[in-house]
Amino acid sequence: MRSLTVLLLASTSIFAAGELSNRRAPSFALPESAIKMHDTQDYRGKVLIIDFMQVSCPHCVKFSGILEQAKAKYGDKIAVLSIVNPPSDPKGVADFVAANKIKTPILFDCGQVAYSYLRPTGTQITIPHVFLIDADGMIRNDFA
Repeated sequence: MRSLTVLLLASTSIFAAGELSNRRAPSFALPESAIKMHDTQDYRGKVLIIDFMQVSCPHCVKFSGILEQAKAKYGDKIAVLSIVNPPSDPKGVADFVAANKIKTPILFDCGQVAYSYLRPTGTQITIPHVFLIDADGMIRNDFA
């Protein structure tokens, strides 16, 4: 856990915290394709990485691989949740998971959770957009 704490602190000191950082992470409960619900409260005490993505985004494909490697390296010390919004749909997500050998959950949002995290000023959001949340539920950094 110590190396994970060092990684978390390094990421916040090397890179300036994103403008959406240093606030309590909004809570949510969202389903994945197997209809299993994931609630942020279930991840308290762990570092949580939340990735807003689309299955048609080439950068998201590459970043999903990086997140899979991080989860493999740190195991149960971290949790990774990817979140998609329309136009991504269950079939597209299933194809994405199969093609890229994704093991971390991909959750379905209708836009409300994305809005609470990303705070868009218009109708567009930048993806992938990743939030690093500490064990106390505070956003320590965000990366677009």
